Amino acid sequence: MSRDATDDLDARSTTDPEVDAQPSDGSDSGADTQSDDITDPRADDYPEIEDGRYLYCLVKVDDPETGDGQLLEVTGIDGESLSVVTEAGIGAVVHECDSLYDSADLAQIRRWLVRHQTVVDAAGEAFGTPIPFQFDTVFRGGDDRLEGWLREERSTLEQALDGLAGHWEYRIEVVDADPVDDETLIERDERLQELQAKIDEAGEGTAFLLEKRRDQRLEEVRAARRESIAGDLEARLSAVAREVHALERSPSVSLDDESGERAGDEGGGNGDATGETCCRFTVLAHETDESAVGAVLDEFAAMDGLEIRFTGPWPPYTFAPELGGPGEERESPETGPSHSR
Repeated sequence: MSRDATDDLDARSTTDPEVDAQPSDGSDSGADTQSDDITDPRADDYPEIEDGRYLYCLVKVDDPETGDGQLLEVTGIDGESLSVVTEAGIGAVVHECDSLYDSADLAQIRRWLVRHQTVVDAAGEAFGTPIPFQFDTVFRGGDDRLEGWLREERSTLEQALDGLAGHWEYRIEVVDADPVDDETLIERDERLQELQAKIDEAGEGTAFLLEKRRDQRLEEVRAARRESIAGDLEARLSAVAREVHALERSPSVSLDDESGERAGDEGGGNGDATGETCCRFTVLAHETDESAVGAVLDEFAAMDGLEIRFTGPWPPYTFAPELGGPGEERESPETGPSHSR
């Protein structure tokens, strides 16, 4: 989304690895901000930062004595000490900084992204569902000015936090672990049988053209199967989840690639996987509905040749609200707690 040049908040976005950090599969993840506190992170020259606060996420804080970050048993990016700046029951998990995080080293950026995610995960465990900020969002002006921003946005932030309370994001990938070969598809499809018979009888030039038509039909049949599986799964997930978003079938680079560390359990992702991805979804569901989501996935996992890859619970990266203006959907990292079905 576009951002207005202003005075107090610098948001540096990177391509999050699925360089997804699951999500776009190439997009930023987390809450997007557009207000009088935003500076365009894609400008050629970044303003100097005095008394900056790197923002990880926003949380509901019932105990005002948690401002020293004592409930967060992790450190921030590059080992920075964390604090929770609190105002009117809303906390911003931050560390002090004087510059944006920028590097030509992709592995370094991925390590920063993983650490950012680790802090957001820890905040979720300590305080409940957070609103995560995208990587490298920096507020200029220190704690006092940040507290002022929290006061000004209190109504919007309370509504967002209350609306997401107890809800988490889950990533789902359906993989055809044993794709049907061409010969089997031809046996099952009348149109393909007709084309193959004509190819067998045709001369070289005509056969070449017919083979192109056959290959196109093969792809149509495969696409129809993927769409059928995706449509059925989306309908069933929609019955048990609050929101369901379809993702691109093929993510880009995973956070796991060359990063040297993970934010959660082993598993998930598709870095060393075989088979063909049929569809991918991200869903927002209440924590009490996780078993219902799992039951739907178990039904699909029982289908011949299908494998389900299920990661979560995540903080709601994709479903984080816009703060101060309209924007675009965000997606999230592909690492973290994961399960296979």
